[in-house]
Amino acid sequence: MKSLPAAFTIAIAGLFALNGASAQEIKIKFAHSLSTTEPAHLAAEYFAKNVAARTGGKVQISVFPAEQLGSGKDVNEMIRQGANVMNITDPGYLSDFVPDVGVLNGPYLIKTPQDYDKLLASSWFKGIEKKLETAGFKLIMANGFFGQRHLIADKAVRKPEDIAGMTVRVPPNTMWIETFKAMGARPTTVQWSEVYNALSQNVVQAAEAPLGSLWGSKLQETRKFISMTGHFTAFTMWPINASYFNKLPKDVQQILIEEGAKGGAEMTRLTLATQDDYVAKLKASGVTFVNDVDVPAFQKATASVYTVFPKWSPGLRETVLSNLK
Repeated sequence: MKSLPAAFTIAIAGLFALNGASAQEIKIKFAHSLSTTEPAHLAAEYFAKNVAARTGGKVQISVFPAEQLGSGKDVNEMIRQGANVMNITDPGYLSDFVPDVGVLNGPYLIKTPQDYDKLLASSWFKGIEKKLETAGFKLIMANGFFGQRHLIADKAVRKPEDIAGMTVRVPPNTMWIETFKAMGARPTTVQWSEVYNALSQNVVQAAEAPLGSLWGSKLQETRKFISMTGHFTAFTMWPINASYFNKLPKDVQQILIEEGAKGGAEMTRLTLATQDDYVAKLKASGVTFVNDVDVPAFQKATASVYTVFPKWSPGLRETVLSNLK
């Protein structure tokens, strides 16, 4: 295994050091890559406040937005190695450790939060949770609706032909890369904290994200067309190190899980409640919304994505779909 960067090693050492701070208090850092205006951040703050209240201040959770603790991949690695830190991440990133969970990020797979809740209650997902725990991750929350992801670009995109050859910013994640390759685009990996500059400097021509993230990162200042492709219906997960979690007092474990579920529900509520507001804000800033997207054409173009993951269990997509009926 290659050595870790010095800054990364120092960050992990600092996080481990918190374990010995006090036998009476529990401190957890909660990281994410997003802005402080987004539902995901507000839900994390809601969770931290509720946990502190229920534990009489014994459990103190500090939220660190905008990649202050490092990129999403780096934070997940900190968690895997045992640091008492949480992360707002998604199935695509966790598929680095349990490949099958990545299917939940597949294009045009899950349509509504209700469908997703049904899937989370399935025996298939319970098995995924056990595999994640074996890999070092305990899910505190898995039900946070992040929103449908759409494309912001310098022109309207109505059909796959319109995106052919376009450089599109994607996270360093195989599902995104393969999906946009299938659409005919040229996916380019850029960290979210750098996407504004990448668009401003024309390193990439387009980016994709839920409306709240597009607004929160002010990408409307760089591009004026949002095409409502809805290529991913995105949900977030909040992992913590499984061994660290198992060493916590049982009552604290229960509170974290209960408040995690409430935090996910609050994130879903906020995401749904703010969609019209984000549309209005983006339109007021000069954005043109492209609503007449040929979604069936994009579905057809991206169907092949489900065949390019050799580490997936056979028939994985069909298994997921059977649990949605």
